Amino acid sequence: MRVTLRQLEVFAAVARNLSYTRAAEALHLSQPAVSMQVRQLEEAVSMPLFEQLGKKIYLTEAGRELQNYSRIIAQQLAEAESVLDELKGIQRGHLNITVASTANYFIPALLAAFSTRYPGIKISLNVTNRQGTLKQLDENETDIVIMGKPPDGHDLEAQPFRENPLVVVAPPGHALVGRKRIPLKRLSEETFLVRETGSGTRIAMERFFREAKVEITTGMEAGSNEAVKQSVQAGLGLGLLSRDTLAMELKLGQLKILDVEGFPIVRHWHIVHRKGKRLAAGARAFKEFLLDPAHQWSE
Repeated sequence: MRVTLRQLEVFAAVARNLSYTRAAEALHLSQPAVSMQVRQLEEAVSMPLFEQLGKKIYLTEAGRELQNYSRIIAQQLAEAESVLDELKGIQRGHLNITVASTANYFIPALLAAFSTRYPGIKISLNVTNRQGTLKQLDENETDIVIMGKPPDGHDLEAQPFRENPLVVVAPPGHALVGRKRIPLKRLSEETFLVRETGSGTRIAMERFFREAKVEITTGMEAGSNEAVKQSVQAGLGLGLLSRDTLAMELKLGQLKILDVEGFPIVRHWHIVHRKGKRLAAGARAFKEFLLDPAHQWSE
């Protein structure tokens, strides 16, 4: 069986997305080019790797087996790159980092400072939701993830490096703005705009009110922090957001933080990677950079 690394890379992208179109977009190739690489790989293994049912494609049994091997090969290549990077020293190398969408409000500034110190390290940044970060960790597709506390049972190593306070926000004209020590139970009279199910912010919010035995009314569900902020500004309800996301709106007076008993909810951002993973020189340098107390600032 003669296959190329490029064919395996293209196959892995199609298998991951179960879409030729999305794989082409991820690899910056045309869809015909992706289809050709997969067809050549199928000819090399003499078996179909995908089957189409209706408008969707699925992995065949052979495809699932090859997907497992392609992951192992990709991991071995990454480890080889790590060893070579170490031989070159941390002035060169690559950092593949994935961050939860909320963390993207402060991570670019840290990456800029890191790049100033290590200009030879190339950085690949991927921003996704909590479920996306866990998927990339489970499939070993990234070096480091920046997220809230990861769940148990994923064989991960996590270290806190920065506080992540969650606050209640309201539009400037709301009746509670300016009041001191608002009783927590008073929030049961309000409607909250919430992030999507599975969001770290939503999980923390639901846990907090459940433990406080306070029932709240939830209104619109939004898939991003920006959607929550804009909806709060429009007067559709209150929001619970990371203070890291609010710098611009607070400065412009578009949102106000309410002084509520028990708030802020202080969580932490974590550096997360697979347990036992051998970090490349660039990833190891960035981890040490984040754990340096000098960089654990808040805006």
